[in-house]
Amino acid sequence: MSKEKKIYVERETYEKNDNTYYTYFIKGKIRGRDVRIALAPPSDKDKKDMGGYTVLDIVFGDAMKAEFVVEPFEFKDGSGKTVTGARHLVRTVDESGEVYECAIKPARQSDKALLNMLLAQA
Repeated sequence: MSKEKKIYVERETYEKNDNTYYTYFIKGKIRGRDVRIALAPPSDKDKKDMGGYTVLDIVFGDAMKAEFVVEPFEFKDGSGKTVTGARHLVRTVDESGEVYECAIKPARQSDKALLNMLLAQA
């Protein structure tokens, strides 16, 4: 991904069961088509850990958008094989320079495919 063109995660509110929630997404253009890529915080296998949304609320603070960051990683597993990949983060920096960040992932398989396409052209 090019360092010159930043990608931002945006959020907007929606109503459900008389409560207000946020939905998180990246807007982009792929092959001339406008896309909206839904994002969510990682959850455990049982999908019982919904605390990631609280962390996202803290990261965003009062803002409605935050920087999307791709952070490469590399490590050796137990057999000595090198494993490489990248993790996706949403990050903000407050007025005192304090950095807030949270892992984030595509919400569905189709969002994952769209995000890969968007990152490949960035």
